[in-house]
Amino acid sequence: MGRIHFVGGEKGGVGKSLTSRLLAQYTIDHKRHLIGFDTDRSHRTFSRFYNAFTSPVLVEDFSSLDQIVEAAEKHPDAEIIVDLAAQTTRHLHKWFEDSDIFCIFDSLGFEVFLWHVMDDGADSARLLDVMLDNVTQTNLKLVVVKNMGRGDNFDLFEDTPIYQKALSRGAHMFELPALHARLTQKVDFNNSSFWAAANNINIMTLTERHRVKVWINNTYAGFDSLFETAASAPDPLLEGLYEL
Repeated sequence: MGRIHFVGGEKGGVGKSLTSRLLAQYTIDHKRHLIGFDTDRSHRTFSRFYNAFTSPVLVEDFSSLDQIVEAAEKHPDAEIIVDLAAQTTRHLHKWFEDSDIFCIFDSLGFEVFLWHVMDDGADSARLLDVMLDNVTQTNLKLVVVKNMGRGDNFDLFEDTPIYQKALSRGAHMFELPALHARLTQKVDFNNSSFWAAANNINIMTLTERHRVKVWINNTYAGFDSLFETAASAPDPLLEGLYEL
């Protein structure tokens, strides 16, 4: 079975592309067929690090977005990752609704994951609340990513009705470990994949490479647990589509 991941969160700077890159590296390291799409016109961060696997798409153009469905049809066992730029949900919803996209993915046998990446601020929580009020698709697996690299205390979020609402809707909570800021900068400045950062002696010292490997392994363990849980869980109690 193939999987498609829409990695968003609406807010800029919360780690959407970082999450997409980690999913891409996870896919490569697990020898699955990776297909990536980048919707960010300004930075193309996902494309910059995984250019060999990634194509640009325009969220305002149905024919461009249709490439995602065409890729799924041609490669039914693929892991498709769509890195969503900030404030793209409105355009995506139009595509979802007018083409009944989730029905198509269901007919193709794809599991569909929607990743909401967030920092520990109130804005990310409010955007999650808006999404929960409007996403009601039954064959959609919702993942809330608490990015510890963009906030080290999610206690206030976990005390909110929004957090409880997400759990009641069948959302999977995923904690993304933080990577030391200096190591993140080294990866970015060298335009390297996470594999290269963990293995290339010209990029990092031995201790730094090992630290990256520990971070990757911890993240992969979280992915393993998430996908195992999502595969065995009943469909979340969500009905309908985005209405933003």
